[in-house]
Amino acid sequence: MDRSTPSAAESAAETGGALVPRTAEMSDDIYRLIVREIPQLRGDKRVLMLLEASVGENVATMLHILQHGIDMKKVHAPAAAEEYARRLAQHAVPIAALLRAYRIGSARFEDWCLQELGRRTGDAPAISAAGLRIAGVTASYIDKVSEEVVSAYESEKENWLRNRSVARAARTRALLRNEQVDVTSSEAILGYRLRQHHLGVVTWITGAAAGSDTIGRLERATTEIAAGAHCDGRPIFVPQDEFCAWAWLPLGGRCDIAVPEVSVKSIPGGDRIRFAFGEPAPGVPGFRRTHQQALSAQAVALAAGPSGQRMTRFGEIAPLALMSGSIELLQAWVVETLGALAEDNEHHARLRDTLRVFLQENGSYKATAERLMLHKNTVQYRVRKAEESLGRPIIQDRLHIELALLASQCLGTVVLRPGDGSGTSLPPSDG
Repeated sequence: MDRSTPSAAESAAETGGALVPRTAEMSDDIYRLIVREIPQLRGDKRVLMLLEASVGENVATMLHILQHGIDMKKVHAPAAAEEYARRLAQHAVPIAALLRAYRIGSARFEDWCLQELGRRTGDAPAISAAGLRIAGVTASYIDKVSEEVVSAYESEKENWLRNRSVARAARTRALLRNEQVDVTSSEAILGYRLRQHHLGVVTWITGAAAGSDTIGRLERATTEIAAGAHCDGRPIFVPQDEFCAWAWLPLGGRCDIAVPEVSVKSIPGGDRIRFAFGEPAPGVPGFRRTHQQALSAQAVALAAGPSGQRMTRFGEIAPLALMSGSIELLQAWVVETLGALAEDNEHHARLRDTLRVFLQENGSYKATAERLMLHKNTVQYRVRKAEESLGRPIIQDRLHIELALLASQCLGTVVLRPGDGSGTSLPPSDG
């Protein structure tokens, strides 16, 4: 028998009519199957109730289409089905999970119809023809309704993300301005706990435009940093413009976090991504303070230009960050403090690096040699030549010398005196 024959249509209609009284039973069976098979749809109670309503309305609609031969052009997705799709978009459940639910549900719906056909007649050709007709009607319904619920999902996703982004940005600004805000509601809007330790981050990309997905790349890089730091949850990520964003890493109760050296080479343009970090700090006041520190660290990194370090930590350059309000004044001070040692050439760069480590090792030639993998005599020679370039012993103004060396390390040519590449050659043993 042909599924388009009146007999097939009549048999399908009788099957639909016979199952109408069992709509609730069918709906419950399909609902439970979907929840069991698709973990992503096991949301909170309100979302599950909406799924149950969506399944019920879809089953009832399909049975009425079969029973009364309703023209598919006049059929639209049930209200509960569209609302459920919108709710999934708000909860960031993948659209693939929703479409799979329709596939699973339609297959089980056809099972019910075939079982009913088998109870009504033993004529195999008749069952086959009616079954094919039911399958065709069901497929047409699923195809039409799927398009409508996907459209509702995508539209809601776009609106939800836009509105949530605006709300998060507004609440973040309110927190940074120290406005009186409710902490609990702020946590709900941000999706982030404020009553914990935070690490402020500023991330940006240097050089020419990196393409339309620059912010997406910065967010992925920030996520990798958070994963490497074993953060307690997702970070806040707030874009500031096309090439820069602010972020906060959730540290829970930790306050001694070591920021990992995470490679972002797998991200397009990753070699031009830069990070500036504050220091871990607790609560809402700490949320503001660590961000301010990250901004100060970024100012130092920006002053260094594209050749600067990929990661700049406030804790390592705090004195410099507090001093760098005027790069011109800082450059003049560095040159005045270091004298000839501030010349921008290879010879004086080696002397500066050696002297910086020597001071960090509390004047130990042995420890400095081990750290730099040099001979002790080479370290002694370099320290002596550095003092000659300074024009005074390093015990005089030691703090100023250390700060000036830190500035030269972080900012390089920005604060050094232009050199001609000349300088006293170091002995062969200097390597």
